[in-house]
Amino acid sequence: MPRVSFEATLDWNSLDPARHPFVWDEEEETRLLALIRPWVPPVLSRSAGWWQCERWCENQVDAVIRERYGSWAFAWRWDLGFGGHVDCWGGHYAVTTPDETAARASAALLNWRKALEWLAGRFAELAPPPDASPEDRSWHLERACVRLVTVAVDSGTDSWPGQSGRLLRWFLTSTGMDQEEAGRLVEAAIGGRFESWVTPTPSLIDSVGEHIAVELTGHLPYRDHRERADLEDFHDNRR
Repeated sequence: MPRVSFEATLDWNSLDPARHPFVWDEEEETRLLALIRPWVPPVLSRSAGWWQCERWCENQVDAVIRERYGSWAFAWRWDLGFGGHVDCWGGHYAVTTPDETAARASAALLNWRKALEWLAGRFAELAPPPDASPEDRSWHLERACVRLVTVAVDSGTDSWPGQSGRLLRWFLTSTGMDQEEAGRLVEAAIGGRFESWVTPTPSLIDSVGEHIAVELTGHLPYRDHRERADLEDFHDNRR
């Protein structure tokens, strides 16, 4: 299977669970574990050998998983420290015995799939209704962007700026926007304004959402609209 590029995975269509069915049962789990175990070296190099065996093993496992499951599995091993959404792999340090390594990889894959399914649900909830007026659409887009940036900030990692841009691009392409246009829009909205280890102010996050909303609709989003209080509370509780 051709190697999937990082750029291609910035289009939600390459990751969307609805477009990429995934059946997980005992038989599939057994098969994946059996495919992974042979790639774990019997003797590991550890830090004395600069983790060469472990890195090699991780790359082989990555190839096995991506060949078997396709583009949606691209980031199965991206832990939070690298701006991902997986918390049970941990890079080459996760390579130990064949059984333990295979189990960790399997858990990481399921964790990543769960993260994608959660995001798909959030994108659907945050997207403007099809019949929304330009003013309403602007409000929905602004609040969606603010909440998605907040998800990245709340991850507690210094990679949150990259997460923010990625989540925004995924959200915009999930609404049907062209990948290149989504990238241009997000870059214009963020444009180096986020810094690692510097928590952005609420006003800065709001300004990013407002920029995207205005660019897409030509209308400023509503502020403190009382008619949307219940919807605000719903989304705030879904973070």
